[in-house]
Amino acid sequence: MADDLLSADPSASYDASSIEVLEGLEPVRKRPGMYIGGTDERALHHLVAEILDNSMDEAVAGHATRIEVELAADYTVTIRDNGRGMPFDPHPKFPGKSALEVILCTLHAGGKFSGKAYQTSGGLHGVGASVVNALSDRMRVEVARNRELVAQEFSRGVPQGPLQHLGAAPNRRGTTTSFHADEQIFGHHRFKPARLMQMVRSKAYLFSGVEIRWKTAIPDGDTPMEATFHFPGGLSDYLNETLGQASTYADRPFAGRVEFQEKFGVPGRVEWAINWTPARDGFTQSYCNTVPTPEGGTHEAGFWAAVLKGIRAYGELVNNKKAGQISREDLLGGGCALISAFIAEPEFVGQTKDRLATAEAQRLVEGAVRDHFDNWLAADTKAAGAILDFLVLRAEERLRRRQEKETARKTATKKLRLPGKLVDCSATNRDGTELFIVEGDSAGGSAKMARNRVNQALLPLRGKILNVLGAASSKLGTNQEISDLTQALGTGLGTKFRIDDLRYDKIIIMTDADVDGAHIASLLMTFFFTQMRPLIDQGHLYLACPPLFRLTQGAKRIYALDEAEKEAWLQKGLGGKGKIDVSRFKGLGEMDAKDLKETTMDPSSRKLIRVTIDEDEPGETGDLVERLMGKKPELRFQYIQENARFVEELDV
Repeated sequence: MADDLLSADPSASYDASSIEVLEGLEPVRKRPGMYIGGTDERALHHLVAEILDNSMDEAVAGHATRIEVELAADYTVTIRDNGRGMPFDPHPKFPGKSALEVILCTLHAGGKFSGKAYQTSGGLHGVGASVVNALSDRMRVEVARNRELVAQEFSRGVPQGPLQHLGAAPNRRGTTTSFHADEQIFGHHRFKPARLMQMVRSKAYLFSGVEIRWKTAIPDGDTPMEATFHFPGGLSDYLNETLGQASTYADRPFAGRVEFQEKFGVPGRVEWAINWTPARDGFTQSYCNTVPTPEGGTHEAGFWAAVLKGIRAYGELVNNKKAGQISREDLLGGGCALISAFIAEPEFVGQTKDRLATAEAQRLVEGAVRDHFDNWLAADTKAAGAILDFLVLRAEERLRRRQEKETARKTATKKLRLPGKLVDCSATNRDGTELFIVEGDSAGGSAKMARNRVNQALLPLRGKILNVLGAASSKLGTNQEISDLTQALGTGLGTKFRIDDLRYDKIIIMTDADVDGAHIASLLMTFFFTQMRPLIDQGHLYLACPPLFRLTQGAKRIYALDEAEKEAWLQKGLGGKGKIDVSRFKGLGEMDAKDLKETTMDPSSRKLIRVTIDEDEPGETGDLVERLMGKKPELRFQYIQENARFVEELDV
């Protein structure tokens, strides 16, 4: 009996041999999401961006003038430049290995850490090329350097032989990288010529000194099979082409370029182009070191701060007292802006570099743009007056709508039969308000203490809501959870949905970080997708990211979203003293208010995921929802069969 008890002890088989050590590029294949943000179509195309950014860094540094990007019929991508060529001499720290092999087979190996080889670069962490290597079932790199040609081939991050010396190359220089994405990682996703060509074209706009040649063997609608991109006018050319024949308030865009070295004594520069138009909604596209930053960041903040201060100052100069009402929101409404910054050692949020976090960039960009904008307004008073009038009208319209919403919300709060379990906020207008949809009363109790009473409301749900896909409309009307949620939002369902009646700015699904929580979140997203689609389209729906672990070392406390992040912290340490204690949260109800506020509810420290629908493939989203949440179990089973081989670990 004692032997049986011993064998049943789960810790009996947990010893030193249970500790798995990932070597070389194994961590990338084990957790690709940590390095390229996932295994979906966006992540697949990010592979091309990683290699293309290396060639662009050579061009920006003044060593390359031409880049070629080619997509073959078997979806192999080849990127070729005429830069200096990757070093391939023996590496001093790795006897028997060339620098080329070290770069491609070792994480955090590269020439962009010290700043000696590149003043500014898109690659920072030394993981780009090695990650592409790890996630490709075949890769070949050819380098022409010092009048010699060499090559080496790899598969899933492993060299397939030594460095090959192919002979003299007196008239050639640069690096050629060919790779084929691994289907074991990316499944049925394939490169799309239109998406790749758009990436290639935007890179050419971002650096006027480079010519990029595009070629594809795969037809894709109107996408040309071959093209050459070279734009001496840089971002001005890009903006004029984007706006086309649309009417604008200024005949020529406000565009310019400033070297930080000349103005502030630091390396780098900023280039921009902006115009305002009544013909379309505004947009902002920003880049840092030629890398797109779709979530913006400090360089964007600096640019808009300069423009806002400039237009307000001009309004004061011409005695337009209403100019002081103009906000950044008004500028963005009809402003079409392109911003490209080159900064030494920038800090990004995540390896995929979606947002720039370098605090100094805001000061540099604002200081560089402000004087130029003041001079531009003063030199073209006709355009300046038209833009000022347009922005004042937008500001007045915004303030009028806000007043109406305040009145409507006050009235709605009095008239609406709000659900009894809704814990509402005290704000009288919608702007900045948040509704957290929480799982169960226990989580609701912690969230109630952690919330900001002014702008954060809570709606606890008891159990899993109805799967609305295929459910009869009569069921929707009688389901208590759906009824409570609809009443709390104030919008109505389906064809009766009115986005203007939405009572909160952000709707945040906050469920436990486990399988049940994920199921509830998927049911809620299905509900919003089918019954309140505009709420997703206009960016109101979010997912909270509660952590699974809390790591404590002395006074130092860190939270980890998942097992991989926890292991990463354990390996590098927290920077405190003593043993690292690890606590696992079984659910939000187990987190005290302090933990929940700091990790999941406080805007200054939390992380939110905005729920969006892929604009490139809107139909695929509906098909996937139908397969996973619809009434046909055979479709669900087929999807699981097709994708089960990509699941590395199940949390059950």
